[in-house]
Amino acid sequence: MRTAHRVETVRAAEAALMTKLPEGALMQRAAVGLAAACAELLGRVYGARVVLLVGSGDNGGDALYAGARLARRGAGVSAVLLGPRAHEGGLAALRGAGGRVADDPYAVLERADLVVDGITGIGGRGGLRPEAVPVVRAARASGAVLVAVDLPSGVDADTGEVAGEAVRADATVTFGTWKPGLLIDPARACAGAVRLVGIGLSLPPVPDLEALQHADVARLLPEPAGESDKYRRGVVGVVAGSRRYPGAAVLAVSGALRGGAGAVRYVGPAGDAVLARHPETLVHDGPPANAGRVQAWVIGPGLGDTPGVEDVLASDVPVLVDADGLRQLDPPAIRSRPAPTVLTPHAGEAAALLGVAREEVESRRLDAVRELAARYGATVLLKGSTTLVAAADGPVRVNPTGTAWLATAGSGDVLSGLAGSLLAAGLAPRDAASVAAYLHGLAARRAARGAPIAAHDVAEELPGAWRDVTSTHPE
Repeated sequence: MRTAHRVETVRAAEAALMTKLPEGALMQRAAVGLAAACAELLGRVYGARVVLLVGSGDNGGDALYAGARLARRGAGVSAVLLGPRAHEGGLAALRGAGGRVADDPYAVLERADLVVDGITGIGGRGGLRPEAVPVVRAARASGAVLVAVDLPSGVDADTGEVAGEAVRADATVTFGTWKPGLLIDPARACAGAVRLVGIGLSLPPVPDLEALQHADVARLLPEPAGESDKYRRGVVGVVAGSRRYPGAAVLAVSGALRGGAGAVRYVGPAGDAVLARHPETLVHDGPPANAGRVQAWVIGPGLGDTPGVEDVLASDVPVLVDADGLRQLDPPAIRSRPAPTVLTPHAGEAAALLGVAREEVESRRLDAVRELAARYGATVLLKGSTTLVAAADGPVRVNPTGTAWLATAGSGDVLSGLAGSLLAAGLAPRDAASVAAYLHGLAARRAARGAPIAAHDVAEELPGAWRDVTSTHPE
């Protein structure tokens, strides 16, 4: 599992470690890892042309010491100083190894093979300073490989916010732990490929963010035992669709069936459409309370004004609420439920629930999902460019498998059914939501392979995604 920690936590861990190490040793550890990553990206260091974009802080010091190591291996290294001062020890090391300070930044950037972004570190806020913008643009236009030190300059390490212009790196070498901004859009899109370099930090066992990987998902997925029957595997109830949107019911049921549910009970006006596609579905006209025993409910996709939300929320089993169902929620009523509730809004729906503009949710996704989880006392899956899962306490989960091809009508309906099936199988709400998001993204990648897809394609690839994470093959 990948884990990320806030700047305050990282700073405290660094300060504690530095009391046990010789002066400058921690920076040297970072520089060693950075230089090794740059050497791999270059392929051949001797004769390569490397440009360091150096700010005033320790981030610039890391870049200078790494540049000195590359210079000693035969690279031509030039430093572009973009702050009122530079790290004295790092600058002396660079010059001692044969590197130099560039008089004309644009001339050296035109010839660069690799550019190192050491302008601002994890404490930077508010985008790049105006004087750095033209230099960063020239670095990007040069065609050189652009490597960020710890975090792309101009992004917020804690929130993933990009308030202004920022470096768009091809790769980021981060130290000690992942930073939240490396996992959350829009900052994530600026980071490129991320390499974590261990520097010996002692960090709290509970991170601020975590991202599941194949092994984590495989461990959480339910697996039938010899004595299992359809009821023991989990029965999920689906209240979805309407006469206007019968397809939403079909897609939600598809997600539930391919998510491992032992049985799916469908309640709503789209029964004929559901049975035509999935004859194994148990169809009931309603109300939900009369449909029979379930271990979890999914309500909302394509529901329109069809009733059922109050009935489902009055049950004593986990409930997932999506789409049209979200419009009918009362925070105190959700908080007082005896069983867990999972909400799955996209940014527009989250904005309506919070009473803010959609743009605010999209730019500050982490704050939005945490606030929703706290306000409703629920587990919240916030869909979007980075899908986040937050509960009232514990780390926020970040889904790493999303793809832009999921921006297609009905894909959220499939996700709801899938998550509901995992809830019915007994997974905890945060696990059910994050595992569903992971498989959903993986299935979309399998279906797309660089070409347009529809939501039913995602549903059909879910068994393949399940096999991918439970196989012995590495990611």
